[in-house]
Amino acid sequence: MNTREDKLKAFDRLLTIMDELREQCPWDKKQTLQTLRHLTIEETYELGDAILENDLEEVKKELGDLLLHIVFYARIGSETKDFDIADVANEICEKLISRHPHIYGDVEVADEKDVQRNWENLKLKEGKKSVLEGVPKSLPALVKANRIQDKVAGVGFDWEEPQQVFEKLQEELGELQHEVNENNTEKIEAEFGDVLFSMINYARFLKVDPENALERTNKKFIKRFQYLEGKAKENNKALSDMTLAEMDIYWNEAKKHG
Repeated sequence: MNTREDKLKAFDRLLTIMDELREQCPWDKKQTLQTLRHLTIEETYELGDAILENDLEEVKKELGDLLLHIVFYARIGSETKDFDIADVANEICEKLISRHPHIYGDVEVADEKDVQRNWENLKLKEGKKSVLEGVPKSLPALVKANRIQDKVAGVGFDWEEPQQVFEKLQEELGELQHEVNENNTEKIEAEFGDVLFSMINYARFLKVDPENALERTNKKFIKRFQYLEGKAKENNKALSDMTLAEMDIYWNEAKKHG
């Protein structure tokens, strides 16, 4: 592995290249915080895909892409004299030190739950009006629900046992089924949302990341459906002309392949 000196040299090299690109490349010259934003989001999702695939070589590459974006934003900030990469690094260093008094102070903790509880309480002392302030509004709903539940659990607003959460889930499913039976279209969506929220909460107690779990299922479904498409093509058949029974034969074959 690289030494600390090697790592610092590599980071210095990246800063130098970023300066050169910003000063000499027509495309890089034109970029702003706003034009980079959607690209950063895209790179983050690409990193997420690589992590799900456990492709460590790709993870390394995608981390590099994200690091480039961080350096790029900092370079733009330095041009307006608002902040530079040193300010960015020092800001997170100070936050980490202040949020870990059990490491850099005299606070004692028993476990990770204590750490999380201290973290949220410290944020409130820093001026946050709500523990939910840090949840980005633009997060996808599933991810947002998971973060909301993590946040409130950090200050003790949580169930005690997984069975309690499972019972709540069953209760919500019953309420949904009642509204479906009543054909109450206005309430069906609300109850369906409650079921999803409860499912995400139950996943947290099972130590399952719901976003990862759903994405793995998405990938599995795509793989199996594409197998079905391939087999249909081999037999010169269009899916639209096949019966469900015929498609089920290939689908079951696909399941055997993973």
